Amino acid sequence: MPSFPSEEWLKEYVDLINASDDYAKAAAEWEGDVAYVVEAEPDRGLPEDVWAWLDLHHGECREAKIVSPAEGEKAAYVIRAPLSRWREVIRRELDPVKGMMQGKLKLTGDLPTILKHLKAANELVNLAASVDTTFPDEKG
Repeated sequence: MPSFPSEEWLKEYVDLINASDDYAKAAAEWEGDVAYVVEAEPDRGLPEDVWAWLDLHHGECREAKIVSPAEGEKAAYVIRAPLSRWREVIRRELDPVKGMMQGKLKLTGDLPTILKHLKAANELVNLAASVDTTFPDEKG
């Protein structure tokens, strides 16, 4: 079971994205790279920020990897939150779009474009929730 955030978790997530007909349909007109910033919470087992970058293009994820902050900041959309907030998103306890509107997740990029592609955004959350996930503070 992969730990979030990690390359192993990201690989499983991308496999689910690329296997999803629902995402392919919902995101047929979407293109743009996204960086998810998982902000450090040392008391929860994440000592430093982790940047995950995804190249999303017309219903598929062409590439995804853990990147440096300098690389991640170049993404068209950057969504950042502490590890505990991402856990709420992955466990479907927090809708990410509502979280952005409430300032619980911080977005750099064009929110109206995300709202226009809300079905695709929601499908990404559903797929993230489908990854059998552990978190750093749940190990051992």
